[in-house]
Amino acid sequence: MMGILHYEFVRNAVIASILVGIACGIVGSLVVVKRIVFISGGISHAAFGGIGIGLFLGFNPVIAAIPFSILSALGIGALKRARVSEDTSIGILWAVGMAIGIIFASLTPGYATDLISYLFGNILMVSKQDIIMMIALDSLIILLIILFYREFLAVCFDEEFAATLGIPVDLFYSMLLCGVALSVVVLVKVVGIILVIALLTIPAAIAKQFTDDLKNMIIASTFVCIALTIAGLYLSFVLNLPSGATIVLFSALSFGVSAAMKHALASASLAPFLLLRNS
Repeated sequence: MMGILHYEFVRNAVIASILVGIACGIVGSLVVVKRIVFISGGISHAAFGGIGIGLFLGFNPVIAAIPFSILSALGIGALKRARVSEDTSIGILWAVGMAIGIIFASLTPGYATDLISYLFGNILMVSKQDIIMMIALDSLIILLIILFYREFLAVCFDEEFAATLGIPVDLFYSMLLCGVALSVVVLVKVVGIILVIALLTIPAAIAKQFTDDLKNMIIASTFVCIALTIAGLYLSFVLNLPSGATIVLFSALSFGVSAAMKHALASASLAPFLLLRNS
């Protein structure tokens, strides 16, 4: 691994892996605890509309995806307040965002060569400009969780109880969805829009198997995501495979291994009690 770090694009990819881990560790933990994984998928696919508009207008599609993703997140929150079911709002915004992206991409003069990388990701194409933007977005996510950790904790575990405490549930729910939107933008260049849901879910799901404390889960999920992303990146480099897909498949395999370990540990801890009961 150390040998390939001589290449600047590999160093950029490693830095991007760390920044992705921070975003996924924080937001992914909240998403898994709140059980809004498919809302994350809806926001990520809706973000494709912003990418299509960016390609059409000739500026950085990832930057164009930021306001589009946030508007999609706020749209889901608004539809929820209007008593529209979450699965309905996800389906609407998912389809509309993808349709807008496809239309504007088709209207773009020439062939959009980078379109596949935005759909499936290519961490090796991360530039210094992308890293600066990821640092800014990560900083905003960290600031939000530091300032409003207790509010997010209450809203994620029990909205009704949070409301009795005087917490504006709708506001913090919308802020959580905006955090998801920012994370989607961070992840676009790494695993792409189609696979983004995996890194928002799998590292947090692995961490959740071993802790129920949200702070510990965020910390563990962050390091797990960094490790999985860098390991997947290395495997893709060695095996000459697409980086985004390799990272996702390696993460899924790691989740299977962690689930087996959790089951083995649980069985080992219960064994003495089973022996006593059978004796």
